[in-house]
Amino acid sequence: MLPVLQVTPLAARRFLRRALLLDKPVPDVATALTHHGYIQIDPINVCGRMHDLILRHRVAGYREGDLMRHLHGAAAPLPAKARTAFEHHLPGSQILVAFPLTAWPHLLTAMHARTKRAGAWSGWLTPRERELAPQLLAELTARGPLGSEDLSDGRSSHHGWGSATLAKSTLQKMFFHGRLLIAARDKNRRLYHLPEQVLPAATLALPAPSAADTARWSVLTQLRQRRLSVLKRTQLPLVADAVQPVTIPGAPLLYCLNEDVPALLAAAEETAAHPGEPLLLAPLDPIIYDRRVANALWGFDYTWEVYTPPHKRIRGYYALPILSGLELVGHVDPKADRERRKLVVVSRRVRRGHRVAGAVSALAVWLGLRPR
Repeated sequence: MLPVLQVTPLAARRFLRRALLLDKPVPDVATALTHHGYIQIDPINVCGRMHDLILRHRVAGYREGDLMRHLHGAAAPLPAKARTAFEHHLPGSQILVAFPLTAWPHLLTAMHARTKRAGAWSGWLTPRERELAPQLLAELTARGPLGSEDLSDGRSSHHGWGSATLAKSTLQKMFFHGRLLIAARDKNRRLYHLPEQVLPAATLALPAPSAADTARWSVLTQLRQRRLSVLKRTQLPLVADAVQPVTIPGAPLLYCLNEDVPALLAAAEETAAHPGEPLLLAPLDPIIYDRRVANALWGFDYTWEVYTPPHKRIRGYYALPILSGLELVGHVDPKADRERRKLVVVSRRVRRGHRVAGAVSALAVWLGLRPR
């Protein structure tokens, strides 16, 4: 591992804009997925879904829904041999993401582990679910991709988090266990199918890596996703040969990939102001995902408030941070009124001297709406 590299917060900000593809979009979704390691998926659609808001600044000509079309096809589900990416959860989390195919073997251990532990959402199958599973597999084999509504027998399976049909809970757990995959989506509804009907045979045939290899992959993926990241004491030995420690005044010790060091050094040599129009970022954009790092590097303490009780919200239900040059200067809380084809700004707070009307208009046009 190289000696500690010292840079300023401004150099780190300039580097992050470039390393996270905010300065120069890549030509397609596949390139963005490979670069970032994964893209987080979220179903909430207030002014565009999370994954679309993340990718619209990073992929040239990106349209709303392009990630799902890349994953599953447009008019009909992609055949398995044509797929280059898939949906699944980050190991050890409930976070659904889009992965490139190279991630598949590293998920196998986590999938198997879920079958061995209790859990209403992703744990082992209950006796009733085990009884139903062969019937569901037979239906999928005979009929193709199906959702829980297509298979429901009307019986309910009660959980601590609510109630769902027995078919839904069984399908969901079998997805977590890797016995089924999301083959298509009907709007936001999941349609499941057998893994061999979703992923290429060569991908499914890959052997499970060692636990050490998967642990290393997980840390490297975190670094690829954030480009400057805190590493835990247990994580660092796994990637010590592949990372560069970085010190920045006021920030915790951070690490970047060795391959990113030239870009970080180049950013440290520059002094010019950053050109370009302000951008409205996704609430979980990689550049602000780690709250502690975002606060240290950008002086911006941001929390996504979708799950915050209304009376405790500071910025709003779905506030989008504003990136202006090398500063995060506030937020806009927009809401798409699809029926009236308007983008309504519920609230905004912008530091004096920064204008965001152009960014709001650009979001409205991207959504096929007109600004308020």
